[in-house]
Amino acid sequence: MQKHNQLFYFFTIHDAARFKRHLAWDIAPVVASVAQLSQVHRQPLVALNIAFSHAGLLALGVTEDLGDSVFAGGQAADAVQSFNEDTASWVPQFVGDAVHGVILLASDATHLIDRQVFHLEATFGASMSKVYSLPAAIRPGDQAGHEMFGFLDGISQPAIQQLHKTPLPGQNVIDAGVIITGATGDVVDTKDNVPVIRPGWAVGGSFLAFRQLKQLVPEFNQYLLQNAPAGDGSLQARADLMGARMVGRWKSGAPVDLAPAADDPELGADPQRNNNFTYEHEGFNLSTDQSHCPFSAHTRKTRPRADLTSLNISDKPNSIMRSGIPYGQEVTPEEEASGTTIHERGLAFVAYQSQLAKGFQFLQQSWANNETFPPKKTPAEIGFDPIIGQAADGKARLVAGVDPNNTSATLSMPQFVISRGGEYFFSPPISALRGHLSGVDQVVHEHPGRHRFH
Repeated sequence: MQKHNQLFYFFTIHDAARFKRHLAWDIAPVVASVAQLSQVHRQPLVALNIAFSHAGLLALGVTEDLGDSVFAGGQAADAVQSFNEDTASWVPQFVGDAVHGVILLASDATHLIDRQVFHLEATFGASMSKVYSLPAAIRPGDQAGHEMFGFLDGISQPAIQQLHKTPLPGQNVIDAGVIITGATGDVVDTKDNVPVIRPGWAVGGSFLAFRQLKQLVPEFNQYLLQNAPAGDGSLQARADLMGARMVGRWKSGAPVDLAPAADDPELGADPQRNNNFTYEHEGFNLSTDQSHCPFSAHTRKTRPRADLTSLNISDKPNSIMRSGIPYGQEVTPEEEASGTTIHERGLAFVAYQSQLAKGFQFLQQSWANNETFPPKKTPAEIGFDPIIGQAADGKARLVAGVDPNNTSATLSMPQFVISRGGEYFFSPPISALRGHLSGVDQVVHEHPGRHRFH
């Protein structure tokens, strides 16, 4: 169960020796484990997690190779080459190596988060300082669980085979090592099953990709109204259909693959059905059929299901564990009327994986930004992911398949999600916080279930 409020507290380390003492004695004992977070009655009033950038580990004197070159290079290095984005739009603190780590705080009450921050700053003193912070919260009322464009979020999480005994229908069941470093399935090449070499203390951790994604909600809504497909029904109903085909789900969470013509809120609210589909339909050709779901739809780009399994390719090694939460205020009447964003809002995106090159980086670069993915389709030019796909040099994005009346037609779309930057972090096992990272020689390894990702 997700806490209603979160704070991402990015810090830099000034006095490593003092910081490490507090890390062992004041942080490690209160870091929340998976076991705590998965059971409501065991959740602390304020759940706390901590992770370090490559620069942060170096500041602590940790120089071992963690076996992930993407992490070592940092996210800013990926901006142009992997993501087609310009760091000019980034929060300035994410450019460079000032961000040494992030403390993630979650609670149902903001005053408890504020109290915890006060305690942390008083405890660590001059050994560290805040570089940047981002408050985020679940949206109010019936929008709880929905991201800022209005779509129900977090439906298609994978199930970890070693931790989840009863996966939901349609859920991707993966080895723990796809998310947790050093666990079963953390391999260089899944075909040859060669394990990745990790330092002993890093076994049981996870790489965290953080992204601050600004969402242009009024512009998105206006675009849907202006480009609503022809047909029966009101303009708003046809605009909603366009939006659903761009995302791959209706706002209720119902997949367009199972409800291609109209929303089905009952389906969207049913976890036994809302993720149980493959994009295959009897009597329809998987390589040409976009009547159920466009090839370019966000959900299809980021989890292609039968688009790959039909080619004897698995998407399981490219799974991530997401933990995003909205930030910013609700759209104001003035913004809605003008179709222009005045107040920044969006998604504080968090993804955990054991290998960034197979996880977040791969999904953004090789799938969302790849105009011919999924493969072996007719027409082959599918275009960008309409939601997170990014074209180089700020060019307009071409997206095909979203018009149900003409699925071969291509639409030019502006960028509705603007990257404000982020960083790659390593979220270590609790044992490393009170051991290796704090300068204590004795490190007690823990079961992968002791990892603390939210």
